[in-house]
Amino acid sequence: MGNSYAGQLKTTRFEEVLHNSIEASLRSNSLVPRPIFSQLYLEAEQQLSALEGGSRVDNEEEEEEGDGGLEQNCPPNPYQMHPLPEGCCTTDGFCQAGKDLRLVSISSEPIDIPAGFLLVGAKSPSLPDHLLVCAVDKRFLPDDNGHNALLGFSGNCVGCGKKGFCYFTEFSNHINLKLTTQPKKQKHLKYYLVRNAQGALTKGPLICWKGSEFRSRQASMGACSSSLFPPLDSSGPPAPFPGEPGPGTAPSAPLGAPQAGPASEHPALTAALGPAVFNGKDSPKHQPLVKNRLSAVPRPSALGILSNSGPPKKRHKGWSPESPSASDGGYPQGGGHRAKYESAGVTCMPQVGLVGPASVTFPVVASGEPVSVPDNLLKICKAKPVIFKGHGNFPYLCGNLNDVVVSPLLYTCYQNSQSISRAYEQYGASTIQPISEEMQLLLTVYYLVQLAADQVPLMEDLEQIFLRSWRESHLTEIRQYQQAPPPPLPPVPGAVAPVTSAQLPWLAGLAASSCNDSVHIIECTYSLAEGLSEMFRLLIEGKLAKTNYVVIICACRSAAIDSCIAVTGKYQARILSESLLTPAEYQKEVNYELVTGKVDSLGAFFSTLCPEGDIDILLDKFHQENQGLVSSSLTASSVTKSASLDVSGAPACTSYHLEPHRIRPFQLAVAQKLLSHVCSIADSSTQNLDLGSFEKVDFLICIPPSEVTYQQTLFHVWHSGVLLELGLEKEHVTRQRVEQYVLKLDAEAQTKFKSFLQNSFQNPHTLFVLIHDHAHWDLVSSAVHNLYSQSDPSVGLVDRLLNCKEVKEAPNIVTLHVTSFPYALQTQHTLVSPYNEIHWPASYSDGVDLYPENKKYFGLSEFIESTLSGHSLPLLRYDSSFEAMVTALGKRFPRLHSAVIRTFVLVQHYAAAMMAVSGLSQMKNYTSVETLEITQNLINSPKQCPCGHGLMVLLRVPCSPLAAVAYERLAHVRARLALEEHFEIILGNPASGITIGKHFLKQLKVWQNIEDAEWRPQTYLELEGLPCILIFSGMDPHGESLPRSLRYCDLRLINSSCLVRTALEQELGLAAYFVSSEAPLEKGARTEALESDAEKLSSTDNEDEELVTEGSTSEKRSPVKRERSCSHDSASSSLSSKASSSAPCGESSAGPSQVERARSPPSCGPSEEARAPGERQRLRAAGGPPSVISRHSPGLTPQPDPSLKSGQRVQVSAPSASSSGSASSPALPAAGPLVLQASQCSMTKACRQPPVVFLPKLVYDMVTSTDGSGLPKAASLLPSHSVMWASSFRPLLSKTMTSTEQSLYYRQWTVPRPGHMDYGNRAEGRVDGFHPRRLLLSGPPQIGKTGAYLQFLSILSRMLIRLTEVDVYDEEEININLREDSDWHYLQLSDPWPDLELFKKLPFDYIIHDPKYEDASLICSHHQSVKSEDRGTHRKPEDLYVRRQTARMRLSKFAAYNTYHHCEQCHQYMGFHPRYQLYESTLHAFAFSYSMLGEEIQLHFIIPKSKEHHFVFSQPGGQLESMRLPLVTDKSHEYIKSPTFTPTTGRHEHGLFNLYHAMDGASHLHVLVVKEYEMAIYKKYWPNHIMLVLPSIFNSAGVGAAHFLIKELSYHNLELERNRQEELGIKPQDIWPFIVISDDSCVMWNVVDVDSGGERSREFSWSERNVSLKHIMQHIEASPNITHYALIGMRKWSSKTGSHEVREPFSRCHVHDFIVLNVDLTQNVQYNQNRFMCDDVDFNLRVHSAGLLLCRFNRFSVMKKQISVGGHRSFHITSKVSDSPMAVVPAQYICAPDSKHTFLAAPAQLLLEKFLQHHSHRFFPLSLKNLGHPVLSVDCYLNLGSQISVCYVSSRPHSLNISCSDFVFSGLLLYLCDSFVGASFLKKFHFLKGATLCVICQDRNSLRQTVVRLELEDEWQFRLRDEFQTANAKEDRPLFFLTGRHI
Repeated sequence: MGNSYAGQLKTTRFEEVLHNSIEASLRSNSLVPRPIFSQLYLEAEQQLSALEGGSRVDNEEEEEEGDGGLEQNCPPNPYQMHPLPEGCCTTDGFCQAGKDLRLVSISSEPIDIPAGFLLVGAKSPSLPDHLLVCAVDKRFLPDDNGHNALLGFSGNCVGCGKKGFCYFTEFSNHINLKLTTQPKKQKHLKYYLVRNAQGALTKGPLICWKGSEFRSRQASMGACSSSLFPPLDSSGPPAPFPGEPGPGTAPSAPLGAPQAGPASEHPALTAALGPAVFNGKDSPKHQPLVKNRLSAVPRPSALGILSNSGPPKKRHKGWSPESPSASDGGYPQGGGHRAKYESAGVTCMPQVGLVGPASVTFPVVASGEPVSVPDNLLKICKAKPVIFKGHGNFPYLCGNLNDVVVSPLLYTCYQNSQSISRAYEQYGASTIQPISEEMQLLLTVYYLVQLAADQVPLMEDLEQIFLRSWRESHLTEIRQYQQAPPPPLPPVPGAVAPVTSAQLPWLAGLAASSCNDSVHIIECTYSLAEGLSEMFRLLIEGKLAKTNYVVIICACRSAAIDSCIAVTGKYQARILSESLLTPAEYQKEVNYELVTGKVDSLGAFFSTLCPEGDIDILLDKFHQENQGLVSSSLTASSVTKSASLDVSGAPACTSYHLEPHRIRPFQLAVAQKLLSHVCSIADSSTQNLDLGSFEKVDFLICIPPSEVTYQQTLFHVWHSGVLLELGLEKEHVTRQRVEQYVLKLDAEAQTKFKSFLQNSFQNPHTLFVLIHDHAHWDLVSSAVHNLYSQSDPSVGLVDRLLNCKEVKEAPNIVTLHVTSFPYALQTQHTLVSPYNEIHWPASYSDGVDLYPENKKYFGLSEFIESTLSGHSLPLLRYDSSFEAMVTALGKRFPRLHSAVIRTFVLVQHYAAAMMAVSGLSQMKNYTSVETLEITQNLINSPKQCPCGHGLMVLLRVPCSPLAAVAYERLAHVRARLALEEHFEIILGNPASGITIGKHFLKQLKVWQNIEDAEWRPQTYLELEGLPCILIFSGMDPHGESLPRSLRYCDLRLINSSCLVRTALEQELGLAAYFVSSEAPLEKGARTEALESDAEKLSSTDNEDEELVTEGSTSEKRSPVKRERSCSHDSASSSLSSKASSSAPCGESSAGPSQVERARSPPSCGPSEEARAPGERQRLRAAGGPPSVISRHSPGLTPQPDPSLKSGQRVQVSAPSASSSGSASSPALPAAGPLVLQASQCSMTKACRQPPVVFLPKLVYDMVTSTDGSGLPKAASLLPSHSVMWASSFRPLLSKTMTSTEQSLYYRQWTVPRPGHMDYGNRAEGRVDGFHPRRLLLSGPPQIGKTGAYLQFLSILSRMLIRLTEVDVYDEEEININLREDSDWHYLQLSDPWPDLELFKKLPFDYIIHDPKYEDASLICSHHQSVKSEDRGTHRKPEDLYVRRQTARMRLSKFAAYNTYHHCEQCHQYMGFHPRYQLYESTLHAFAFSYSMLGEEIQLHFIIPKSKEHHFVFSQPGGQLESMRLPLVTDKSHEYIKSPTFTPTTGRHEHGLFNLYHAMDGASHLHVLVVKEYEMAIYKKYWPNHIMLVLPSIFNSAGVGAAHFLIKELSYHNLELERNRQEELGIKPQDIWPFIVISDDSCVMWNVVDVDSGGERSREFSWSERNVSLKHIMQHIEASPNITHYALIGMRKWSSKTGSHEVREPFSRCHVHDFIVLNVDLTQNVQYNQNRFMCDDVDFNLRVHSAGLLLCRFNRFSVMKKQISVGGHRSFHITSKVSDSPMAVVPAQYICAPDSKHTFLAAPAQLLLEKFLQHHSHRFFPLSLKNLGHPVLSVDCYLNLGSQISVCYVSSRPHSLNISCSDFVFSGLLLYLCDSFVGASFLKKFHFLKGATLCVICQDRNSLRQTVVRLELEDEWQFRLRDEFQTANAKEDRPLFFLTGRHI
């Protein structure tokens, strides 16, 4: 051990250190743990600084042969390098003289070599890719046989020519080999160099040094796949090492193949095994490493990667319980006992089958002599040893191969750990190298040493250990790499040298020395064969009785090692060998054992156990004794009562009270999430789903072939009402009709599915939702089906149907996978995009209850939580006495499968328990405490209920033949004990329905009020309250829901070897449950209805504590009994039958109905939890007594409270749980028998208590043990049989991961096996690999997913209908009654167009009738009677903001659409069609001067290429000149003549700019008028629309500015077109002068068809229909004399329109929303560009006063959609002071000039208009509600609010004004008046005394000038304080007002 005392070990101490350190470190998560070996040394002063990042130079690599004077088991000597001469070259690849020696550089140079010398290539560890050329005397090189080489060395440097090197050490220094070990020529001179045909020097054959025996293994790195490397290949310095390239990649360049020796050191080992802790604290004394042989454990030489076969085979990743050969290739497997030889494509022994098809044989590549397996191995050992192939070659086995199992899993695990994951290459490939084989083996030994006797090794654990070890060594290297000196200097050696193959057996032996021989190390000299033979010898001699694992190492002949590990422990070997069977093989094996009668020996053994001989004899005896008697008082209490009590009026049980069907908040939330995902698919630009084109929803639900699940799903669909809601069925839905929508995936499925596909093809406007429920079942690809098709037609069915081409390509089929275990659908090749996954939401987020419900879901995590300390009773338990018996029998019957043994033992326990309960008390000793408890409660529970309700026991027997055996046996025992009428035994088989006896059928009918003679229960839910044992068979549960009366879930027989996450969670999911989360109500609930929640919680009863027993007598529990029930393994204390049958001591004596309703059972709605057993119950429940209103506030439920989690109530008032019932519930009698009450019914408890679950010990440990983050170990298992890990270098799952993060984890780290249906989908996470219309819904089992997706179908259907509907404003016209019937009417009722002469005679109707102006000031005219004060129905001021009335209308085929509409026809119109490139657009500036603005206006047009034909350019692509206009005389019906302009803001998504359907496909010119800052977003959404972009100065302007610019631009364009076309000979007046200005919310257009029945007839009928905008526009454009009209408009639609409104076809009045404007006639009438509101009314009045005609077509109407975003809503008035949170009210919009008022960030004009609308009575007090005296408004209309009327006059000469001589005005409003308003003009009007004046100007100066110019001071009195301004800062140019009073 070295020469200093410091290096010697204290041997006793060693065992303790090693053991503790392994144990502690395996639990550790620390990244940089302390090295184990450093703890074993005594001296602290020699501590090395390596781990602190210091450099070390003494990490040398010793000779890896066992020679050199050292014994094999001793650590070798370090080699000391000589210092280098000053100033010489140290660059790798150059000699010290600086000359290049690399073969690549000098291959073509002539090299002069002396006679007798040869050129050879030397390998430098620091340059793995290069050979260095050396000239060596051939006498010192071996001949072809490896002999006759002289000792010593003679060589020359070919670079500098220096000759005569006599020592290889000296020579290696000269050529800068930089070795860390003793330089030896054998090790470093590798190849002869030869000249090729071109004369260039190339690498030749290997130099055949003596003893170089090489492995014939594939080289994984491609570069040197044919060459074999010498054993002494150096691994070089620790720094950069390449990773293994992925399959098919080129070899890593920098450091070449021969040398990827892992850089693992001992810290790496401790990384995996964590820091050891001594006596609770780290012991620094033992930390330092010592500079001695052990500390320099050198790096392994040969390459881990290279020595193994190529990239790992896909199918061998992970610890898969199924045989790869069976799952991948589908080879027929021999049944019976056989050796299993699956390998990574290298070896496979013949599989010897006792039954079944002929075995397939595989060639074996192995070396050496075959090893004979002894004949009587199994008989002697009592277990089949499982031999895991490790590294290197594995010998042939021959002889008794049935008695061993050979598995490649460990080999695969090693291979995987060698392949470095892509995820870690971010550090740069140069720093990564894999873990060495030696280190892998050593870590494996450490792992095995620390396994407990009842633990089984898991490949996942081993992979994690390798990962942590590798990571640690890697981090150390990174640190060194970063701290290393610059590259020219030699790299700093690693901290601790790795294990060499020579040391390996010694170190492994050292590690195993502490484990009491549970791990035995066998070291071989030549090959593994000798070790295996030795092991078999020891086994036969019985010398390995205590040994669980035998590690065989052969590491002496060369650098690479051979190894294998044999599992010889009986328990471990049995579990591992059984876990290697696929489910199919497992069933075959069990069948074989049952058929051949092998199990008879087991039965015979049982019969010997019974005290009185065979149990059957005892049973027969009991049967004869009791025959003829009434079997016991039990019958009286349970059976006879059940029928009579209801009739006689005695108390009946109300546990069947059911809630009416309703959707729970969670289900609604999930349904909405599903809907939003479907919408987002539709909204994406990929055009994969066009929701707008669907009119209805249809669906098909695919479920696994389970009859119960099928009936259950039918029931859900039937009761959810979804068929009626989707309109798929009429009122009375029959069961046969419902069956059309549920597809059982069995042999008949194909025809039904074909009709579904045909249906989808024939109905392109129906959206079909294909729901794949229980989607983790049968993921076998259809390719595998061909191999299995004879045996099972349903294999691969899901893939054949759901993934067929028709489904994938149908644009109207959306596939929704629904599962509780989505992991197998979350692989690298999945078809479901991560964005299309919907996870069931968590109920709590940051302690907030997101979806308050009165039920608490109790799933796996809650069950696990109940096992933690602090919970009175764990709900997950195991049965140690059962396990002990199974283990004992396993040793006795080694040839029987443990499933058979477990089943027989459990059935025996149940039989014994039944006998014990029936009075044969001596049988108690032959059952376990748990089984006795279950049986007692099963038999006694019906006695506690007047109706005989009992509890269900679920006995899970996965293997169907065993289930049948169990059923027969239990039924036989029940019959002999005369218990047939006490409980039913039901055999639940997926393939068949439920069969129960007549007696129980009658009971169920009574309970459920069913009179149908033919009725049979079809789902387990309908067995509610039936006392029964349900033997649940089938390899997998298929989503069957269980009733609330389930009390025990006995999973002791689940196949504990199938350790994959899906299988485990699926079994545990059977117990998932909804518990009433409300505290139980007390006795006085009816009277004390106001009892507080806190009191309710504190006054709970004791009964809930008692989860274990539900008995009948009233004995109180003793503390001892409570103690027992707390332990997870209840066999540890004696059984008290009294305790097991004791009554609930604190039972609530509340009336049955309230107790039940307080925790009423889960809804019978479409959710997967317990439901109404039959339809009639819902009817009954609806008419039942009224429920107590739940006063339970969700906020008061303390979520973290453990007692609530385990289904119990908080115990406050009772000081001890064992105190008498009266302590906690004083209302109860303290003594005496309790009166039998309904509340004692087991059903009542059922809603508050989840079932108790019994698990196999192995599974229990797996589920309850957690990793460092608190994640149950089960969650980190392989997620599913059908997938494998992509790499063993993967991070661990973490407890904090959300479902989404878990999904992303599995998507990154798992790949499907070849048999998986996604295997062929190679797009590995690229978007094009995902199917666009495929979604995945995952949620815990039994939580209500069915209800959620049925609800989703309903809301999807509603949304599709809603998508075809819009809310349109539906308000009747206002101020109708103010019209006077004089000569107003246009009496030619049948005229299609207005007659110009008649029309001119009509007076103009000044009154606004548009309902949107209900709050606007009334405009007075001389027609108006002064007395008409009753202006319409005024809204109260508080109603101003009430939502306007709307009606929901179905969109017609002529509607305008927003951006969400995508249909085939308008793809091209919208510019989104995939075949068309996204439309290119060009930006064109267009300028014209406008005198009023005093400057040139620069507008920009964005014109898509497809619309350029509407414009004239100076040359193609040149300057925009004008927009083409048609001629008045054009009569074409192919296009619309008038260009349409739509001003819009804030509505890029919602504006209705898609006029394709509205125009019925006709050609039209449509221009969107947008603000500059919104240009980009509008352009994005509407790439194929022409945009007119307003100048930036109008960014904050209102709609007036847009209207103003549209009109000015159009007139300017008209002039340009007249000039252009005049040159073509066309008269100016023939150019079409009209444009359309349309709102962005016009959605549909209607026409009224009138049948007037003659001119003067009073008969008048009319109808309204929807027409296209094209129809309306062409009708208007065809009007005679149309150019004489200035403005043409139409009615706004209203459902309340009366005949008087449409009787006259035309009116001369205001027009709004959609106007046809003659820009020629209105040349001199402008819109006011400053206006925000009412600018159309203002413009209408100007047009009329200019003497022009406004015509409204009353027979046309426009519907306006209610759009809640954008438009005038986009103007927000806020304070300029950002930190002021206060809302600004309209009264604050104006202020006194120069005041300190808060300025507002809004245009002055907007503030003015808003202020006047709300507060104009401050300026015009006399005008309030004074219609006879309006305010005179000159040249403008401003809305002064609904309480004030105005009179409009124009100051323009020759304008039409109303006669004002009759009016006395109450006020005068002068708004920005121009020079036409003069003093003389104003003198014509009369004002009331005290009337007020308001003058509004741009600035104070013009305000004063106006007062002077208009001589206002003559008649009006002004005061200084009457001056105001809008609340704008100076830079925002406020408006100024002056108010005055009339003198």
